[in-house]
Amino acid sequence: MKNISIAVLSLLSFFGHSQKINHIDPPFWWTDMPTDELQIMLHGENIGEYDPFIDYDGVELKSVSELPNSNYLVLNLVINANAEPGSFQIDLKNGKKTKKRIDYELRARTEDTNRNLGFDASDVIYLLMPDRFANGDPDNDNIAGMLEQVDRTNPDARHGGDIQGVSDHLDYIKELGMTAVWLTPTFENDMKPAYGAYHGYAATDLYKIDRRFGSNETFKSFVDKCHDMGLKVIMDMIHNHVGDQHWWLKDLPSDDWFHDIEEYGTTNFRGEVQSDPYASKYDSDKLIKGWFVPELADLDQRNPVLAKYLIQNSIWWIEYSGVDGIRMDTYVYPYKEYLTQWVSEVLTSYPDFNVVGESWVNEVAHESYWQTGAPGTNGYDSKLPSVTDFQVTFSVDKALTEDFGWDSGLRRLYYTISQDRLYADPMKNVIFLDNHDLERFANRVNNDFELFKMGYTYLMTMRGIPQVYYGTELMLGNSSAGSWAKQRADMMGGWEEDERSVFNASQRDQQETEVFEFVKKITNWRKDSRAIHQGKLTHFIPEDNTYVYFRYTDEEAVMVVMNRNEESKLINSNRFSEILNNYNSGINIMNGSSINVKEDFEVGPKQTAVFELKR
Repeated sequence: MKNISIAVLSLLSFFGHSQKINHIDPPFWWTDMPTDELQIMLHGENIGEYDPFIDYDGVELKSVSELPNSNYLVLNLVINANAEPGSFQIDLKNGKKTKKRIDYELRARTEDTNRNLGFDASDVIYLLMPDRFANGDPDNDNIAGMLEQVDRTNPDARHGGDIQGVSDHLDYIKELGMTAVWLTPTFENDMKPAYGAYHGYAATDLYKIDRRFGSNETFKSFVDKCHDMGLKVIMDMIHNHVGDQHWWLKDLPSDDWFHDIEEYGTTNFRGEVQSDPYASKYDSDKLIKGWFVPELADLDQRNPVLAKYLIQNSIWWIEYSGVDGIRMDTYVYPYKEYLTQWVSEVLTSYPDFNVVGESWVNEVAHESYWQTGAPGTNGYDSKLPSVTDFQVTFSVDKALTEDFGWDSGLRRLYYTISQDRLYADPMKNVIFLDNHDLERFANRVNNDFELFKMGYTYLMTMRGIPQVYYGTELMLGNSSAGSWAKQRADMMGGWEEDERSVFNASQRDQQETEVFEFVKKITNWRKDSRAIHQGKLTHFIPEDNTYVYFRYTDEEAVMVVMNRNEESKLINSNRFSEILNNYNSGINIMNGSSINVKEDFEVGPKQTAVFELKR
């Protein structure tokens, strides 16, 4: 890669072919950064036996962190405010003699303000897996020397989708009304074929984009193009584990870099343990120190060099690429003290940024624990702004598939949202119907278009930040594949050999067209609704298999009526007079029809009707 080649070629020229330097992380840095600290990890044969020396105005070698493995040398630098962009030399000395010399580059930071923008409730996030979305560059499908090749006949193998493929279809994403794009991880995942690392969650180099997805420059260009089109980019990261083919495992920096799978085995997947005041040490150790699966080596973030490496890696990608947010995978599995440190340093460096942690737990109280400022955390403050609100997902499923009862059906939605007092700011929760780890929403509502529309409309009008999984806009269902791959089907038309393309309106079938147009209309409507982005929420206990709630500011209001009945329902407007008394009529956002809110009105069967209220 171009950005790394300068440093690497310099290393090779001084060390020679017999003593190759394998890694220099980060590959370069910038002047005038939010923090003046820089940790550089050098990795090469016996490099730790040398004494480093730096002579460059504004750059101070503060200390060296020693690792047991002499193939590592970790430098702790201070980059002062007077440091100028340019290259400086790191001399490696043996006594008084300089034996090796490395060129290291300091770049000037970009002055572009259209980057690192964060995301909030005014956004709708489009989540996709690059490998399964579109193949924009078939030339990078198979890379000589990499462990896994493309095989579209195998649902658990790589299929060849890449960053260029996503970039080629940004118009499609934009047309839908989405305002942000979240790619599952694009780091190098050079794993053995038996594991199937197409998803990106088994990093083998945290400073490289996987060459089968493109390059670092490809990713940066993608972010730039998104920004030019008014789309934000959310980068997926993982600090709980790396793939077992990561170069650290081939040359272990220290014995405490990873947890011992022989001692702790695999995790218990019980994220609730971290917020459980009565949790046993055994359960806590199993959660935090157990490996996610045998192929994913569990990191021990208590090691200060590793912790600094991970935090700095995040800051490097934010600064290099200009991404607007981070989604941190498996948030409830690492040491929570480390997570607080990580998110604090990221947000201190980039105050407009946003971070969402994947907090896949059961019950609202366990979910809210991970959002900064939440009550009842026994003094722990995560500093995390946003959480993935799995509780909304679970309640939508039951609301649309259960019979209506005292605590079932639509009342599930009421009970979940009524617990929002446990969140410091529920408007920052990321809400969703499905994602890459869940059975697709269309399947969960038995491919019923009316129920699908009810759920999607709820997603677009409820408090929080909506996330839409790729293909949902077409009611893409599960494939016939087993395991995780069944909810990760290829987008039809993303490959040249596909018989038709859903990216082309003329090639969609009737149902796909109806779903697409529905999703497009309501998602684009949401883009301009301040009542949804900023408004308060008032809801009423569901009655007669209907659920009514309002989103409103001082200037505008929206009424949402969910009718789960198989027949039309007459809505008693007097029941909602505390809000409706301020308005005269309502305009249905989907068909433009008008209702008199001073009188009872009818809502059709299996429908979530949305009315813009007018005075």
